[in-house]
Amino acid sequence: MSKLIEANKKIEDAVVGGYKKVEKTVVEGYKKFEDKFVDTFLKQDGETIEEAKARLQKEQEELKEKNNK
Repeated sequence: MSKLIEANKKIEDAVVGGYKKVEKTVVEGYKKFEDKFVDTFLKQDGETIEEAKARLQKEQEELKEKNNK
C-alpha cells in the first residue's frame, strides 16, 4: 500500500505543479493587460500606473459608499 501512496503523491505533485504554472502565467498575463489598459485609457496627466489604480480604487469606494446611503 505504501507504493500506491507514493505513486499518488507523485501524481498529485505533478498535477498541482502544472496547475500552479498555468495559474501564474494567466495571472501575470492579466496584470500586464490591466497595466496596459490603465496606461492607455485611464491614466491622467502625470500619473503613474500605480497612482492611477489607487485613484480608481478610491473613486470606486466613494461611489460604493454614496450608493449605499
